[in-house]
Amino acid sequence: MSSGIKNIVLVHGNFADGSGWEGVFQILQRDGYNVTIVQNPTLSLAQDIALTKHAIAFAPGEVILVGHSYGGAVVTEAGTDPKVAGLVYITAFAPDTGESVFSLIASAPPGAPAPPILPPVDGLLFLHRDKFADAFCADVRLELASFMAASQCPAGLEAVEGKVTAPAWKAKPSWYLVATADKMIPPDAQRSMAKRAGSIVVEAKGSHAIYVSQPQAVAELIKTAATGAAKIAKK
Repeated sequence: MSSGIKNIVLVHGNFADGSGWEGVFQILQRDGYNVTIVQNPTLSLAQDIALTKHAIAFAPGEVILVGHSYGGAVVTEAGTDPKVAGLVYITAFAPDTGESVFSLIASAPPGAPAPPILPPVDGLLFLHRDKFADAFCADVRLELASFMAASQCPAGLEAVEGKVTAPAWKAKPSWYLVATADKMIPPDAQRSMAKRAGSIVVEAKGSHAIYVSQPQAVAELIKTAATGAAKIAKK
């Protein structure tokens, strides 16, 4: 393993759980990293930030904090923790002060496909099950995509409407993986958020679930961030 930050904390997004990180976890663990996967309920942004900070606190040293999709909003706020050396966004939301996942969805570029989010029931959101595979994980094998649709976790309105107060990317280095075939977060929106955050950007052709379909590409960017953040800290 290259010299750099050894602790990685992975944060999943909405409509999924931490098990989607299995491939990334296996690669990073094999390469000598200490990996923690946060199993957030995704019912409220404040709760998910608190649980992520617990994971950071238990890490034995500096941390690279990684977020997918809505998990980007979580790491944007939780990343202000002094133990966090850098942020990695995997086709993720990177809100500014006062922004939420919902406000960023509402400001998507004209003509972009709308995520198939069903109307809320009891404050909970789901993706349309029949449209899940195409929108969320079109490059994942059919059997797994069907399972992901059937096992999707609800997103709470308090999660997607929660506003970020102190974006960590304003003070911490960040890296961003743009998934160019994403139908949940338009690639142009990803590029815009990455540019605003001053992120180092890598692009790959993949769906919103690129962390499932291309774990090697995701793991490589995380390792790059672990090395890069350590070099920045030494300056």
